Amino acid sequence: MGAEDLTSRLEDVLAVDADAFQRRAMAEADDIVEAIEAGAFDNHQAIVGFEYEFYAVDSDTGALRRVPRRLLELMGFEKELGLHNAEMTTSPQPLNADGLRAQEAEICARLRAAQSVANAEGMQLVSDALWTLPPAGESARAYLTDSVERTIGEGREGSDETPEQRTVTLAANMSDAARYHAMANTDRADEAGMVLDCPNVSLEAETVMPESLITSIQPHYQVPHAPDLPAYFTYAIRIAGPLLALGVNAPFLPADLYDDVTPETILEDAWMEHRISIFETVLNDPSAGAGKVRFPRDLDSVGDAVARIASDDTIVPMPVETGHRFDDDFAHFRRKHGTYWRWVRPVFDGASRSAANARIEFRPIPAQPTVRDSVAFLATFAGLLESLTRLEHPVRELDWAVARENFYAAMRDGLEAEIHWITNDGQETTDIDALYEDLFAHAEEGLSSQGLSEDEIAAYLYPLRRRVRQRQTPAAWKHDQVAREIENGQSFESALESMQQEYIERQRDTLFDGSFAEWNGE
Repeated sequence: MGAEDLTSRLEDVLAVDADAFQRRAMAEADDIVEAIEAGAFDNHQAIVGFEYEFYAVDSDTGALRRVPRRLLELMGFEKELGLHNAEMTTSPQPLNADGLRAQEAEICARLRAAQSVANAEGMQLVSDALWTLPPAGESARAYLTDSVERTIGEGREGSDETPEQRTVTLAANMSDAARYHAMANTDRADEAGMVLDCPNVSLEAETVMPESLITSIQPHYQVPHAPDLPAYFTYAIRIAGPLLALGVNAPFLPADLYDDVTPETILEDAWMEHRISIFETVLNDPSAGAGKVRFPRDLDSVGDAVARIASDDTIVPMPVETGHRFDDDFAHFRRKHGTYWRWVRPVFDGASRSAANARIEFRPIPAQPTVRDSVAFLATFAGLLESLTRLEHPVRELDWAVARENFYAAMRDGLEAEIHWITNDGQETTDIDALYEDLFAHAEEGLSSQGLSEDEIAAYLYPLRRRVRQRQTPAAWKHDQVAREIENGQSFESALESMQQEYIERQRDTLFDGSFAEWNGE
């Protein structure tokens, strides 16, 4: 689709009456609460699902590549923010041995097919938290900030500019989804920061395109009884810090985004998961309060969860088309949920009444080095929610402010962070071995309660257990690689390029049949 078609669709989006949209969303929220009370969102078992984001690179050099839209369609993947992005969403499956096997099998089957399509064009899809090598011949700064201006609206004859016309800014390397471009052009656009604010990095943009630096995995856990969602949610935000510490994978940004500082300063100041800060600073205006991207507070009730989504600031009120799906009855509410950017968030939807569900989307974890590592997080997350909630684990008493600090400490320092935990016997601890011994024991118990064998459970948890034993995360591996190259006399830019190419090469060998544990040897 060309720029003219995009501007036409953008004009339709910007013409939506924000106040009327909000009133409809609030009214639909009341209907959702009534449906929850009537049992419409209940299911007889826990169900899991998965979202998996990738970026494309040149197969030979590892430099970022734009994915032609026709290839994206051939892959069967969905477009994401940047032209280099691709996203897969799996089919929901019951939380049991067959369901988890089906999740992994679907990921592998679809990803193998997509890689085949990409390889034929000299590209490779990469599972990683943050790209660092810009397209050949371009700088990352230019790729992220290039934009064009277009005029939309009907002008009066004989006038170059009228109140009915306005100028909009379109990111040159952003997907053609009008909602992405609308974020920089609505009346509420000033609520998005559109900057990068990371250690020794500064970048200002006119659109939200800098967010396209990052990619993630998002496990979903569907609760059996919707009114119980707040109890599961309490545990989900308390395991966010410990699981993020295990999964960190983004210690560096592209070299040309850094200020004029020494390589040693970059290494010393690096956070282990810059993806968190990138998402927050691009989409939050620091002068506007807490921001839309943030660590969520505990829920008092399932009605509280619905109300928070409905009352959240509306940046992009989208046109709504309804059909015959069950959740078309609350289509405005669903649109609002798309920009309810909390690190853990509730979801309410369903194509039919029988498929209607209430679930938790877990957003802290970056994309991982291999499929097995990614599925390990899905299994661990689901096992923990199953076990901790049923057994009423005492970590639910961990103060919310402490859980929040755990999260941002993990962002900064990974497994070296001081993370507070309450063990099964009620003891408070910051001992990393005691914390993860308790955490993995309950993940095991949760998976066992769903019929998985000891061997199956051990296989799912092994990649993450190894990280604790080795005190090695993907971010730490990257940091060590760059530090070693700098010690050998390379510039930071060259060291970063060497590390990224090594990451891509190792992933090529282990993506489907190995895990990150193998990168460090047995």
